[in-house]
Amino acid sequence: MEYICRIPTIEEVNERWKYLVDSHEEDRMNWEQWRNEALYNFGKRSFIIYYGFLDGKVICEATAIVNTTTDKYVEDLINEKTAYLSAFRTDKEYQGKGYFSKLFKYMLEDLKNKGYEEVSLGVEPTEEKNKEIYFHYGFTEFIKETHETYPNGEEVTVDYYKKRL
Repeated sequence: MEYICRIPTIEEVNERWKYLVDSHEEDRMNWEQWRNEALYNFGKRSFIIYYGFLDGKVICEATAIVNTTTDKYVEDLINEKTAYLSAFRTDKEYQGKGYFSKLFKYMLEDLKNKGYEEVSLGVEPTEEKNKEIYFHYGFTEFIKETHETYPNGEEVTVDYYKKRL
């Protein structure tokens, strides 16, 4: 089996978003809004999307936001030397097998090669497993806490952390 990490084409991004929206019928409104934002910002080159392909199929993904976007919560976390990381997803059957770790390392190396010196991310305080993983990867410098609202009106608390590359 061949696993590769790379930046996808717009066709691959559209195909992946169709899958994601169709897979989340219970909160489709959120996913449709996130898809629209992702495609708009990918087209503007505000997002760098990274995919992990196993035998040609996307099994995991992550996004680096590198230019100011419509997301008011992260606009102060992005500049010419700092990227904001988001949209970490791995298809359920491939979780815990090291695929995302390889993609994450690929993304950080690519951003470093592009001249970024810091990366930041957000995590809901209740997501203990994710917080442990991010701390393991060096995201230990607390930046801020925000209270955010999803497209469907759900309110969440998000803590933001950063690390140097």
